[in-house]
Amino acid sequence: MDDDARLEQAIGELLDLRRAGTTICPSEAARRIEPEAWRELMPAARAAAGRLAAAGQVEVTQGGQVVDVATARGPVRIRRPER
Repeated sequence: MDDDARLEQAIGELLDLRRAGTTICPSEAARRIEPEAWRELMPAARAAAGRLAAAGQVEVTQGGQVVDVATARGPVRIRRPER
């Protein structure tokens, strides 16, 4: 499994462990698959969040508002969509 797929899987697993409505940071997914070199994976972790958001599996937020991770500057959070 490549890093992109592993990051997508890690995002899903981390969200599954959280209460509904709570968020994770993309860095948590990066740390889960590469604890020592997670910083290098941050662009890929954000991209993985973007792919999952495009598929409707997650929402990427900043300041509590849904944003496009491709254009968002600064820290973002990831959550399951509210149903």
